[in-house]
Amino acid sequence: MPKHKLRLDPAVREEARRRLLSIRGHVEGILRMLESEDVYCVDVLRQIKAVQGALDRVGELVLKSHLKDHVATAHERGDVEALVEELMEVLKYR
Repeated sequence: MPKHKLRLDPAVREEARRRLLSIRGHVEGILRMLESEDVYCVDVLRQIKAVQGALDRVGELVLKSHLKDHVATAHERGDVEALVEELMEVLKYR
């Protein structure tokens, strides 16, 4: 199947970018927490869970865009089967 370009609506692209920058800050905070012996393990786990949730939300933004831009037009392009296989592979990790 030919690879398609990342065609995100500019607003979606900016939202994903903004969220990922925030996630990067969160991860850097977790790294700082791990440098301190005074930090409680459960607090680190809570922050990791928050990052996982934030990454899930970014994934949802990109997936929704993919469904709109690629899946909805797959029949017109004639690549429905390939797109279904691709989505099944990606969704294994969600």
